[in-house]
Amino acid sequence: MDKKPIYLSSTDKKILKGLLTPNGKVSSKVLARKLGMPATTVQRRRKRLERDFLTVAYSLNLERFGWHRVDFLIATENGKTESVGKALLKREEVIYVGKSIGQQTIDLRVDTILKDNGEILRMMELLKAMPGIKDVVWTEVVEIMGRKISVPEQILDRL
Repeated sequence: MDKKPIYLSSTDKKILKGLLTPNGKVSSKVLARKLGMPATTVQRRRKRLERDFLTVAYSLNLERFGWHRVDFLIATENGKTESVGKALLKREEVIYVGKSIGQQTIDLRVDTILKDNGEILRMMELLKAMPGIKDVVWTEVVEIMGRKISVPEQILDRL
């Protein structure tokens, strides 16, 4: 069965550009004023866009509390990517596991929330000791240099 093609009007695209700004949530009233549209039009279309196309989530600024968001990049072996990923999702400090492809031999990206360098070291050692893991590197963003719209406007225009 063929899927119905997705259609976004130019109005939908303008609203999306206003909603996907890096500075956070914008009210429909402010967005309507900025775009020169009736607030009811923006509210109706925004509701549909949020329901069908947008993922809305809050994120806690953990650094303010002294916690670290650390990504582990894992190379697996012997076809164990799936089982390693599922095992890691059972750990309380793991908030995200994604399969990845790319130039390097990284099979999983694992996002964690850890309290200090000791916990980072313990997690690294735990990962290295897990069956099916060939190699692990970790990375942490220490400074955000800036933010841009989450989807570039030229891509939104092509939707």
